[in-house]
Amino acid sequence: MKRYDYLIVGAGLFGSVFAYEARKRGKRCLVIDKRSHIGGNAYCEKIEDINVHKYGAHIFHTSNKEIWDYVNSLAKFNDFINSPLAVYKSEAYNLPFNMYTFSKMWGITTPAQAKEIIEKQVKEAGIKSPNNLEEKALSLVGRDIYEKLIKGYTKKQWQRECNTLPPSIIERIPIRFTYDNNYFNDTYQGIPIGGYNVIIEKLLSGTEVRLNTDYFDLEEREEIAEKTIYTGPIDRFFDYQLGTLEYRSIRLETKVIDCCDYQGNAVINYCDEEIPYTRVIEHKHFEFGKQPKTVVSWEYSREWTKNDEPFYPINDEKNNALYQKYKELASTKPNIIFGGRLGEYKYYDMDKVIEKALDLAKKEIYN
Repeated sequence: MKRYDYLIVGAGLFGSVFAYEARKRGKRCLVIDKRSHIGGNAYCEKIEDINVHKYGAHIFHTSNKEIWDYVNSLAKFNDFINSPLAVYKSEAYNLPFNMYTFSKMWGITTPAQAKEIIEKQVKEAGIKSPNNLEEKALSLVGRDIYEKLIKGYTKKQWQRECNTLPPSIIERIPIRFTYDNNYFNDTYQGIPIGGYNVIIEKLLSGTEVRLNTDYFDLEEREEIAEKTIYTGPIDRFFDYQLGTLEYRSIRLETKVIDCCDYQGNAVINYCDEEIPYTRVIEHKHFEFGKQPKTVVSWEYSREWTKNDEPFYPINDEKNNALYQKYKELASTKPNIIFGGRLGEYKYYDMDKVIEKALDLAKKEIYN
């Protein structure tokens, strides 16, 4: 018999949830992570008594009550509502695109006026079947909002022209004809009090964890466990033998600022193409902090290299086709289970990561 039932590669949400469920059912698990901390990209670093989202803003939201109850059994959540702003030419607009946005853009006050302007601009665009992001945006909100609040930001985010990007990207941006500033449409939303580390630490309590441990440097990796849950990049697992999947990465420039409030909001997007960063995050606002100093991160988007942390899969036709080939290759490894955004080459919100991990636990260990 092997030493462990499961070797879990990655101490992020997917691996931690699976480890938690497996341990509750008497399974022997080893969790490894090449980083020096648990939590994956949800990890929070304490700076000036502020829980700093080390890898960018993470706001938990879901409409799945089962998942909401699950995370609330692990930590107490506050009632933070994500209400980002978008700055263009030194003017601040509301995100999501709502009546505050339309009022500032056109000097109007009613939904009927906003709809009339948008419908007129959409009609002028004349796009029936959008084939790319630019066409999709013009068919949704017209020329004014696209040019000011979408085009420059998107080009910075992806470093590609908008007419070369898939239309699906723009579908994530809510549009509403009310004065509701809540970016998400989900039923439940909030930030765990004390940061996401509270959740991960509880999930991994009682499970053996080895940090600073790269799966590919682990000589005993093939013999140590009955099965492996692998949450790293699927193409890396196969040594990129079919080619390299593409990602977008980010760089965060974080500073402590000697004031109690730098920008008055957790997240502000900067839509001018000539401004190099995409957004600015002030971390204390996630937990309504009153600390005398503040911690601010400037987020820069960039092309991913093998030395970077992969953040956003580029799910265009070429990369999706390559992933399918890797998925077929993965099917030849019955004792290796690939999961999470890197293992499945798909962007997942946190609630969906937890849902997928619980689904795997039901399949693997509940029966």
